[in-house]
Amino acid sequence: MVTIAIIAVLAAIALPSYKDYVIRGHIPQATNGLADMRIKLEQFFQDNRTYAGACDKGAAAAPSTNPDFTFTCNIAADGMSYGLKAEGKGPMNGFTYEVNESNARKTSAVPTGWSTSNTCWVTATGGRC
Repeated sequence: MVTIAIIAVLAAIALPSYKDYVIRGHIPQATNGLADMRIKLEQFFQDNRTYAGACDKGAAAAPSTNPDFTFTCNIAADGMSYGLKAEGKGPMNGFTYEVNESNARKTSAVPTGWSTSNTCWVTATGGRC
């Protein structure tokens, strides 16, 4: 009986840590995807001196095979700024990461137990970046 109690206590401690570890393992899909899109947009800007049309022409194509995040690209009307967003789906539902032309990174939405940040991409509970 004592053995079962010990196993139950260990499982109660280990399972939440494991779930957090698995979630943290999926976050680079968002951050790497956004970083890749940002580089492509900057390359487009170097060639064209504007961001206008970069998302439409596929210059900043979002990762198409990402199972955990949906990527969006929004260019300002003047073509001089943009915003990229990765929104979680499936097991990553509730996470939203953003970046703009100034490389200002933001975590605008997170699930319960996590903290948002206006200055970085949160990669762990407690608002750690």
